[in-house]
Amino acid sequence: MNYIKLLNAAFEKFFLDDRLNPTHISLYMALFQEWNSSRFADEFYVNRRNLMLVSKIGSKSSYHRCVRDLDSWDYLSYFPSNSPYKGSKIKMSIIGTSDEPAMGRYSSILEQVEERYRPKNGPIKGQYNPILEQVAEQYRPTGGLTLGPTINNTKQVNNIKQPKGWQAVINFFIEKGFNADEGKKYFEYYETRNWQTSNGNEIRDWRALATNWMDRAGLFEEKNKPNKKQVSRIKDNLRTTKNKDYGQPL
Repeated sequence: MNYIKLLNAAFEKFFLDDRLNPTHISLYMALFQEWNSSRFADEFYVNRRNLMLVSKIGSKSSYHRCVRDLDSWDYLSYFPSNSPYKGSKIKMSIIGTSDEPAMGRYSSILEQVEERYRPKNGPIKGQYNPILEQVAEQYRPTGGLTLGPTINNTKQVNNIKQPKGWQAVINFFIEKGFNADEGKKYFEYYETRNWQTSNGNEIRDWRALATNWMDRAGLFEEKNKPNKKQVSRIKDNLRTTKNKDYGQPL
């Protein structure tokens, strides 16, 4: 048995048979796969649940109706089983053995089938496609030889993990409006920890971490800054509007 010839002959018959619907074709293809798994045996047993699962048929009545239709239309021979422990028997009909087209010979029917199922919006070879270009760029292998710009980008990503000395940190803090002492505190704190987080993970971006440091330092200063009303009350308590003579006895 030739798998390709049998399948092409079945598709050719599907094209000419207006009685079929998608459920018939789906069930036939599931049975064809079972037939192929049995090495194209003359007869083989099937399991209804497995066939319904493969052919995506959710109703028992639809399954029995389709398999009986295929039997009456000479696509197969169906021998139902009355035993719950033994599956039904199927004998597939060999389609197109007498008048199947020879290899390399033109067939107008197969040409119509091929033209009908040919994708309409498929990519043309040699033509630029931006979607395929994005997919190719996304799954481009990172190992082996790479171009110069890719190597430079990798170096920039690695360099951002740790600063190039304390001066770079101080300059960054000054650019953000902080003094150099705060930048020195930040650098010494993470330098002693080998630029790792409290969980032991390597720092990915020291600039982002420094920005977070500055935000927390700003909140701390704002929180500990004395309130103007409290200061004014303290000053007012030290003042007095009475002129007292401390030389008089109590």
